[in-house]
Amino acid sequence: MQRTTQVIGQSGAFLDALERASRAAALDRPVLVIGERGTGKELVAERLHRLSPRWDQPLVVMNCAALPETLIEAELFGHEAGAFTGATKARAGRFEEAHGGTLFLDELGTLSMAAQDRLLRAVEYGEVTRIGSSRPLRVDVRIVAATNEHLPDKVDRHEFRADLLDRLSFEVVTLPPLRARSGDIAVLADHFGRRMASEIGWERWPGFGPTALDTLMTHRWPGNVRELRNVVERAVYRWEGEGPVDRIEIDPFASPYRPSGVHGGAPMPPPAPPKADAPPRPEPEDSPVAACDAGPSDFKSRVARFERELLAKSLAEHRFNQRATAESLGLTYDQLRHALRRHDLINAGG
Repeated sequence: MQRTTQVIGQSGAFLDALERASRAAALDRPVLVIGERGTGKELVAERLHRLSPRWDQPLVVMNCAALPETLIEAELFGHEAGAFTGATKARAGRFEEAHGGTLFLDELGTLSMAAQDRLLRAVEYGEVTRIGSSRPLRVDVRIVAATNEHLPDKVDRHEFRADLLDRLSFEVVTLPPLRARSGDIAVLADHFGRRMASEIGWERWPGFGPTALDTLMTHRWPGNVRELRNVVERAVYRWEGEGPVDRIEIDPFASPYRPSGVHGGAPMPPPAPPKADAPPRPEPEDSPVAACDAGPSDFKSRVARFERELLAKSLAEHRFNQRATAESLGLTYDQLRHALRRHDLINAGG
């Protein structure tokens, strides 16, 4: 429960990516880790270092997107005293700090072309020159880089050096997004839920209820594992009921009082009540207004009926081919199966 950098997952796509990283770890070659935000690129970089012969040497991390362009080269290669305004004393760069170990360059695609030129020389010749110095320094560093961009496209747009990409892509590990490993959602949610329950002093972990699990399984998770962790931990600490946690709030900004408009401001006031001499006209039962005025249980039944009709219609249109149906609805196969089971359509067309 103390470790926060565990690699957790059991889906085939995720395990294949881990296996590729593990095989590359023993080789003293650059590795490029590709993946959307929140997929765990930094965890794979740590795995590459810990399983390598350099495991007992430094693992130095640099986020290339976190620094202004004017400072990136000084951070990477260091500088001498007086090299620029504010450089009152000499400072070693990240390459020197990582000597003998691994340098992890996160958000590689944000590097300027000038920084890429100097990085290429460092990678090819194992030499770096501090800013303000004319004497190169020998460094022994293994490069692991990560990005959420498709770098060949940046090469085509002349935004990334082709020779640097060739040099860094000895092995490329592409991490699947969470929506492509839906079998891991419940496993990860349980792990994060247990850890949060322990942190806030619960005596036991009650698990998740069916409504919460349904919400977790049907969300698309654009923020991947990082988003899932935030959602689960928030749900656990907010839960005050008895038994399993059964309420999930995906969007923490959801509120009837949230600011509206470009510059924010107070929410719109509620509409004025009808005049006493003008009683409200009843709306037809199936009109949108009537649906909005319906109680919570009636609203849920209408939504469920619409969802079932949509599933049944899409199944029929695709001749009950569930994979084709899932693709047309923008769902994974597992998410579709879960929805069909909920609406008793799992054997439709069979």
